[in-house]
Parts: sequence; structure tokens; C-alpha cells
Amino acid sequence: MTRNRTDYLWVAAFAALVAFAVPWFLWRDATVVAGLPVWLWWHVGWMALASVVFYGFTRGAWDRGIDREVLRRG
Repeated sequence: MTRNRTDYLWVAAFAALVAFAVPWFLWRDATVVAGLPVWLWWHVGWMALASVVFYGFTRGAWDRGIDREVLRRG
């Protein structure tokens, strides 16, 4: 996969994480599971997913947009 395509995929992944971080569709929903509201479980799961995505980012794309030659000279 080309670098530009990979960059766009990371941007899309982080945009999705931000867009769905607030569960708008769960507002006014009083459903409780295991003693906690569903919207709270959504946040717990979302933070776990965000952690996995960020871990993947640090493994393969951390240096996106950084010119390595400039870093070597500095």
C-alpha cells in the first residue's frame, strides 16, 4: 500500500474514533446492564478500541509526516 493511501486510512480511523466517541444514539436511553448504564459501557468499550487503534498507530505509522533526514541533521 502506498504511503499516501496509508496516511488517509489512519486519518479515517482517527476521524471515526472521534465521531463515535459520544454515543448520540444512546441519549435518553435508560437501559442498564450489570448495574451501569449502556452509555457508560459504550465509553469503556470505545476507550478499549481507541487504545488498540493507537497501539497499531505507534507500531507502524508513528513517524508519519516527519522527515527523517531533518531529524538526523539536527
